[in-house]
Amino acid sequence: MTKPATVDAYLDTQPQATREVLDVVRATLREALPDAEEVISYQIPAYRLPGGVALFFAGWKKHWSLYPAGKDLVAAFREDLAPYEVNERGTVRFPLDKPVPVDLVARIAAFRRRELG
Repeated sequence: MTKPATVDAYLDTQPQATREVLDVVRATLREALPDAEEVISYQIPAYRLPGGVALFFAGWKKHWSLYPAGKDLVAAFREDLAPYEVNERGTVRFPLDKPVPVDLVARIAAFRRRELG
């Protein structure tokens, strides 16, 4: 498998059902971070601001993930993230068979923007 050079190329590698979910995630992040540069980093989509990468997202077999979720972010969104798996490496896992929590993703993006200054 070749490494994707663009977010479109990455999304083209996903199964149709996953692609539909990730299209919503992408649109949400583009709206929440309109000035971010959309790039591929670590072979997954990322949104880079002047202070660094705000967020990454990726699709998997049964979930999609949003990164990074540091201690401060997890604490700030404790109740909102309760239904989802959050691991110690800074990954939030959302089930593919549930609607994308668009408002939560947008608020996380805004939080990450503030963290990057």
